[in-house]
Amino acid sequence: MVGFFAAVHVLLSFGLVVLVLMHSGRDAGMGGMGFTPQSQGGTHIVERNLTRLTVLIAILFTVNCVAL
Repeated sequence: MVGFFAAVHVLLSFGLVVLVLMHSGRDAGMGGMGFTPQSQGGTHIVERNLTRLTVLIAILFTVNCVAL
C-alpha cells in the first residue's frame, strides 16, 4: 500500500509543480501568453480554473503526505 501512495505522491508533486509554474503575475501567465483575451479587471476564467485546480491538487498532495 505504501508503494501505491508513493507513486501517487510523485504524480501529485509533478502536477503541483507544473500548475504552480503556470501561475504568474498580473501581466504574464495564461493571459499574457495569449490564451485569453485581455479583460477589464477581474481574473480570466482560465486563470480562475487554474487556481481551483491548483488548490485541489495541493489538498490531495497534503492528504497523501499525511497518508504516507
